[in-house]
Amino acid sequence: MNTQPTLTKDGQETGTTGTAPSSDGLKAGLKNRHLSMIAIGGVIGAGLFVGSGSGIAAAGPAILLSYALVGAMVVFVMRMLGEMAAARPSSGSFSAYADRALGRWAGFSIGWLYWFFWVVVLAVEATAGAKILESWVPAVPQWGWALIVMVVLTLTNLGSVASYGEFEFWFAGIKVVAIGAFVVIGMLAVFGVLPGSDNPGAGFAHLTDSGGFFPMGAGAILTGVLMVVFSFMGSEIVTLAAGESEDPQKAVTKATNSVIWRIGVFYLGSIFIVLTLLPWNDKSIVEKGSYVAALDSIGIANAGQIMNVIVLTAVLSCLNSGLYTASRMAFSLGQRGDAPKAFAKVNKRGVPTAAILGSVVFGFVAVFFNYKWPDTVFAFLLNSSGAVALFVWLVICVTQLKMRGIIQRETPEKLVVKMWLFPYLTWATIAMIVFVLGYMLYDGGSAREQVVLSLLVAALVIAVALVRQKFGKLSAPPETELERL
Repeated sequence: MNTQPTLTKDGQETGTTGTAPSSDGLKAGLKNRHLSMIAIGGVIGAGLFVGSGSGIAAAGPAILLSYALVGAMVVFVMRMLGEMAAARPSSGSFSAYADRALGRWAGFSIGWLYWFFWVVVLAVEATAGAKILESWVPAVPQWGWALIVMVVLTLTNLGSVASYGEFEFWFAGIKVVAIGAFVVIGMLAVFGVLPGSDNPGAGFAHLTDSGGFFPMGAGAILTGVLMVVFSFMGSEIVTLAAGESEDPQKAVTKATNSVIWRIGVFYLGSIFIVLTLLPWNDKSIVEKGSYVAALDSIGIANAGQIMNVIVLTAVLSCLNSGLYTASRMAFSLGQRGDAPKAFAKVNKRGVPTAAILGSVVFGFVAVFFNYKWPDTVFAFLLNSSGAVALFVWLVICVTQLKMRGIIQRETPEKLVVKMWLFPYLTWATIAMIVFVLGYMLYDGGSAREQVVLSLLVAALVIAVALVRQKFGKLSAPPETELERL
């Protein structure tokens, strides 16, 4: 196993890291194959399978441009995050980098907002998975399935980081194989050469034969952006997981370099297939879901149940990663004195037990809110975390502007992944994210509500951070993760 020196912020070596890294106590239990699949599967959420039909209905074939714009933004953000993570692997990832580059208040704020986002996702995904399982085994009520799913995945994460990695490897693998097979089979059907298919093989005609490529006008591209942007959240998980891998620098570099083809194949490729198999305004795309409708058009039997299995896999994968991500962010916050000290403790297997249990408890509470008050309390939680993804990406961009200089000054040899056209492309990405947030406010409806409520929650968290900083409670002790960054 590779060992790496741990550096202070002055670039001085303090020790080495191995199976149980001295930097934070977490064990390097994730293998390269785990990290590779986490990186690939991280960009494939249940939202891609479930929500893409609404986007197609809103923008027509032009939804491809919406996916391309958001995909480019994510590629740039991941490149920036990869630059920092390859140089300074950390379980706190962008929160720890914001701590160092922008100030203690920034790391505190974005860390807690990100934790909040993922514990709300736990409730969303647990409920989605429970609905599918209840349809198969109605004898168990929906709340019972949600409880079972949460308990099983909590035990998986409590076992060891390797058990999380193994679970994610296989579940992400199913998603990857499913979409890969969908793209290949769909392409054969598009040209009418799929054996046994009754699809007419219209080629690319459906991209323009129902009102043209922009049937709803060019402005619908922006509407599509708002509908697809949140399905990309999760691509940054690999930079948190890299801190528990055998070779963090290699893992981050590989994941960052492959993000372009991952988004190209899994998002653009699969949506392109749907749009070439069916006219964009085919009612079945919304009624059945885009992928089920496409499979039905090919003539594949039981397409609905096949997609239910794949969606359930995506849900469980997202739930598993959400619990892992929330717990590691809580662990990092605990290390820096921004969360209860118990969160920073690990057991003999290198697992942050308190951080996992603290995160899952909030997840259980959120599941209860979803069943008890779905249109009030849970709706508030959901909307108030809705724009956090964009806040996180914005903070990553701003942090990278400053961290580039810090890395070049202190450890230039670790700058193995570089953001393209720095700083111009970084500033362009910042402008893109700010524009999307502004358009959400302008667009009105649920998008405006998400931004407003998310801004209110962010303002509250930042206010707490500034008050803590004023009274000296955000001054890091000498031996923290932040000091080593």
